Amino acid sequence: MPRHFAERHGLIVIIALGESIVAIGVGVTGAVDLGVVTAAVLGTVVAAALWWLYFDVVALVSTKRLGEAEAGRERNEMARDSFSYLHFPMVAGIVLVALGMKKTIGDVEDPLKLVPAAALLGGTAVYLLAHVAFRLRNVRTLNSRRLILAVVLLGFIPLVYELKLPALGSVAILSAALVGLIAWETHIYGEARARIRNELRHEHETTGAAT
Repeated sequence: MPRHFAERHGLIVIIALGESIVAIGVGVTGAVDLGVVTAAVLGTVVAAALWWLYFDVVALVSTKRLGEAEAGRERNEMARDSFSYLHFPMVAGIVLVALGMKKTIGDVEDPLKLVPAAALLGGTAVYLLAHVAFRLRNVRTLNSRRLILAVVLLGFIPLVYELKLPALGSVAILSAALVGLIAWETHIYGEARARIRNELRHEHETTGAAT
């Protein structure tokens, strides 16, 4: 079934997010102080935000679109584009964020080097750009907010390196940016998103009862 196919790809995203949280603990190499604890909390906030951005509505809508597509070529092409091609950069982005967090939490007070900065900020940007393309493929609309944030994060990479911003500060900025994005989307589209969630979950429950 299309729903099961989409859900399996969602599980891959969950596994990648779980690995990003594991990377936070792996990155701790010295004494655990306030800075390390703060970085770990902020890293968890980043992982939770990445989870919300996909599973709040995106995963539900994409599953519905796949189920509504005409069986055969149309559905096969949508499955290929959305859940093979576009899920790859999503997962790759999460892996890069995990790498950045691992390198960051080990030296929270030191300036963030170029490679960890590119992994942390660039990985998040890749994840957001994949979301933009995912929505464009399935719904034919552009999420300008996620696109703008992705561009800002990419432009912020050399700035972080040039300003020698502490690693903890970089994680704090990233977590604040993601929380801000979620707060803005919830404020603007909160009622519509809640309605979509309720409708799609009701359809899933009805379908499950029927089978």
